[in-house]
Amino acid sequence: MTVRLTPSTPGHACQVLPADAIYVINGVNINDGLHGPDEVCPGDIYTLDESQQPLRLVVTRAEGQPRVGEGSAVGEVGDPLRFDARYTMMSSDGDQVDLVLIALPDGARCVLPLSPMSGLNDYTLLKVDDAPQDSGLADLLCVSFARGTMITLASGQQRAIETLKIGDKVLTRDHGGQEIRWIGSTTLRAVGAFAPVVITAGTLGNSGDLLVSQHHRMFLYQRQRTPGIATSELLVQARYLVDGKAVFIQEGGFVDFFSIVFDHHEIIYAEGVPAESLMVNDATVHRLPVELAEDVKARFPGLSQNQHFGTEAGRQFLDSIGPEALFKTPRTTPARQR
Repeated sequence: MTVRLTPSTPGHACQVLPADAIYVINGVNINDGLHGPDEVCPGDIYTLDESQQPLRLVVTRAEGQPRVGEGSAVGEVGDPLRFDARYTMMSSDGDQVDLVLIALPDGARCVLPLSPMSGLNDYTLLKVDDAPQDSGLADLLCVSFARGTMITLASGQQRAIETLKIGDKVLTRDHGGQEIRWIGSTTLRAVGAFAPVVITAGTLGNSGDLLVSQHHRMFLYQRQRTPGIATSELLVQARYLVDGKAVFIQEGGFVDFFSIVFDHHEIIYAEGVPAESLMVNDATVHRLPVELAEDVKARFPGLSQNQHFGTEAGRQFLDSIGPEALFKTPRTTPARQR
């Protein structure tokens, strides 16, 4: 039976790879691609064939089933999608990568990496979990602050993020006071990838506990540039700061997340310390929960913001410099805020 999708059927896009583009180079299933959950073997080491170009997959829902949407380079519009498994891998440089295995009706499979992968690294399969059927592909990226986060305005005043509105001027690190162009919120169950990271008061110089989504990047400045890092300005995903003590993931209940968009990707001040705003482009917006993604796309049809110039730092780099280089640092808040 063919399912017809209307033009208004909501959906969001992602970049997927053929399952065989990620294959075993050492282990039980040597030379095999990333197969189903009953066929893979934890401990096998995989690599990425970078000659395989990512393909655009638009995922929508019809009749309660995730399906291929208009604009996809995978499958046929209306084809049902089955999320077979979620794999967790550890890269050779210490970063953790999650992938979702997606099956199409013709037996073809594709892989959705939930974090960037590189052909320069090897990836060891650590565990196999059930795929996120209930949340679909919304469990990808949510750059948000939790309710109650105090945001610094251009005037120096601090206000809780849930009280901000479009047009309010927020203090940014690089461009002074900037007007909020969009602010969105969503309530999610605080489990798995949606559980917030808690950065306890004082850890980064923050005035109070700071709760952000796991992929939210904090802005850290290193007074002495570390070899191998292009700039002294670092963007670090909150999940990489977790040490189980000063920074931890808080699961349980629900969490209200708020995202802010400006004309540019900005560094703003939350609880007195710098953190990124939501960057509007195809790669990030389509990974938001669908109700937020649709609103952002409607307001920012260009989806063309560029990332702040700071260097993104991974787990291996953070481990190499040690927590003392990141935690309990002097506040980087501008003088006008003090």
